[in-house]
Amino acid sequence: MSRKHDHVEARLSPEQRERIGRPAALSDESVSTVIVLAAVQRAEDVIPSTPRRLCRPTTSTKLLAALDEAPEVSPRLAAAAKPARRGSRIRAA
Repeated sequence: MSRKHDHVEARLSPEQRERIGRPAALSDESVSTVIVLAAVQRAEDVIPSTPRRLCRPTTSTKLLAALDEAPEVSPRLAAAAKPARRGSRIRAA
């Protein structure tokens, strides 16, 4: 059995304590075990439904706006791409 190292406290009303205590007694588990199992299940329910953000919302808005803008064609870049277009599948848009 793995040793537990973290400690979490929770303030419960008498009604909450009784409500949690019943399934603990029925399943022959401690109240702490019931609380931990319920918290882990809640975390598993919430995490997949929460969108992952790799940047701030303002940054992502600016990024999406920049991607929606038509790119400016650099004459030097267009000239550099010409030889590649002749011998491959690259086509001008």
